[in-house]
Amino acid sequence: MESMQITQLDYHTARALLEWQVEFGVDETMSENPVNRFEVKPEPKKTAPVAAPPKIEAGIAPVADKVDGAALARDVAMAAQDIGALKTALEGFEACELKRGARNMVFADGTFGGRVMVIGEAPSRDEDRSGLPFTGDTGVLLDNMLKSIDLSRAETVYLTNVLPWRLPRGADVSEADLAMMMPFVERHVALAKPDILVLMGNVACQAVLGKRGITRLRGQWGEAMGLPVISMYHPEFLLNNPAKKREAWADLLALKAKLGVTE
Repeated sequence: MESMQITQLDYHTARALLEWQVEFGVDETMSENPVNRFEVKPEPKKTAPVAAPPKIEAGIAPVADKVDGAALARDVAMAAQDIGALKTALEGFEACELKRGARNMVFADGTFGGRVMVIGEAPSRDEDRSGLPFTGDTGVLLDNMLKSIDLSRAETVYLTNVLPWRLPRGADVSEADLAMMMPFVERHVALAKPDILVLMGNVACQAVLGKRGITRLRGQWGEAMGLPVISMYHPEFLLNNPAKKREAWADLLALKAKLGVTE
């Protein structure tokens, strides 16, 4: 009740009580709860403004974060359990820009599981049109080369390229494209299980062996992916440099001899 009486004091009574307290020396008031005047209170956290979502114009998709194409290719390729699944995975692979300018994907030709697997460079115009590696004049020359040592794509040789899509005219193969396609090449070799790999041309040597200089590398045996590897001139190079066919013949004889050893 006492508190009720205090709260109901009129203005003049309250003023008189306050003056009475001041007259007796009261110069401060006490709170019911203690106050620490030395306490340092943390500043209130600043809330970052919420960014507005990007405006999307009609028909234009927002730009996605850059994808690690090589890592994505590795995951996709390793998931393929057979050759059909690998082809399907490569057909659906969208991270490589070369796909945008190609007419067809060039996957493979010849005898899957053959003793010899030939890895070429990138599809030519003829290959881009046909969707098969080593076609046109290049293919005719390669078939004759294989026939000279009793091999054929119809029975004993499996053919593919490092790049499944044609390069733009005048463009060179980039390190990024090679890194992106090598997981597919490695998986392709693992599924085909050849006895010997034949690398035709500089691009194939660079991709598989990490080396360039086909005039220096040709005819030499090495090892990659757990298999014996020999480097040779690409048939297209031989069409433009017929004088090199003598060296190519020597390389073919070395391949024939190696096949006899691995039988």
